[in-house]
Amino acid sequence: MNELLLLIIYCALLGSGVGFLAGLLGIGGGLVIVPVLSIILVHFAVLPAEQVVVAAIATSLASILFTSTSSAIAHHKNGNVPWQIAPWIMTGVAIGALISGFVAALLPEQIVRLVFTLCVLLIALKMFYSSNKKHDVSKRGLPNKGLLSLLSCITGALSAMIGIGGGALLVPLLTYFKVDIKKAIGCASACGIVIALFGSVGYISSGSGHFSLADGFAGFVYLPALLGIVCTSWFTAPLGAKATAHLPVPLIKKIFACLLLLIAVNMYFG
Repeated sequence: MNELLLLIIYCALLGSGVGFLAGLLGIGGGLVIVPVLSIILVHFAVLPAEQVVVAAIATSLASILFTSTSSAIAHHKNGNVPWQIAPWIMTGVAIGALISGFVAALLPEQIVRLVFTLCVLLIALKMFYSSNKKHDVSKRGLPNKGLLSLLSCITGALSAMIGIGGGALLVPLLTYFKVDIKKAIGCASACGIVIALFGSVGYISSGSGHFSLADGFAGFVYLPALLGIVCTSWFTAPLGAKATAHLPVPLIKKIFACLLLLIAVNMYFG
C-alpha cells in the first residue's frame, strides 16, 4: 500500500477517537493528536526529527478548527454554550493564540515538549483532585470581564503553544469559578475554534520559510495528516457531545484526568 495513503488511514483512525473525546470533554483533541501524530510522522520519516513536535502541534491546531466547530455546534444545540461570557473569553484566547503561534515555532523542540508535559500533568492532577472533592457550596463568582479576558489570553497562549483546543485549560478555569462543567465544556469547544484559527495563522506564517506546499505543507501544517484526522473527527465529535448530557460530572472529570496523565507520561518518555 502507498505510504502516503497508509499515513492518511492512520490519521483517520486517530481522528475518529479524537473527535469523540473533543465532543465529550471539550478538549479539541490536541492532547491526543500531538503525541500520536508525532509517532506517525517519525514512523513515516515525513520531516527531520527536531521539527516533528512543532509540525504535530501545528497540524493539531489546524484539525481542531474543524473538530471544535463540529463539537461547538452540537453543544450549542444542547444549550451548553454560555454565550453571555463566551465573547470575552474568545477575545482573550484569540490574542494569546496568535502571539503564541509565532513564539512556539522559535523555541527548541525540547522546551516545547517540556512545556506540553508539565501543563498536561498539572491539569490532570487538578481535574482528578476536583473530581473527588465533596460538593463545594461556596459562591465563587466569575471575575470582571477584563480579568476574565486576561486569564483567557494566558490560556489561549499556552493552548496554542502546545497544540490543544483550550478545553484542558479552560474547563478547569471556568469550573474553578463555579461554571457548570457541561457549560464549561461547551464554552471550551467554541473557544477551541478561535484558538485553532489564530494559532494556525501563526504556525503557517512562521513555517512558510521551512516547508513548501509541494511537500504537502502549509507552513508547519502537514496537509495529508490534516485530511485524515478531519475526515473522521468531524462526524464523531457530535457523538461525544451527546454523551456529555448522559454522564455524571465526577465521571467526566475522572475520564479527563486519567487521559491527561497517560498523555503526559507518554510525551515525557517519548
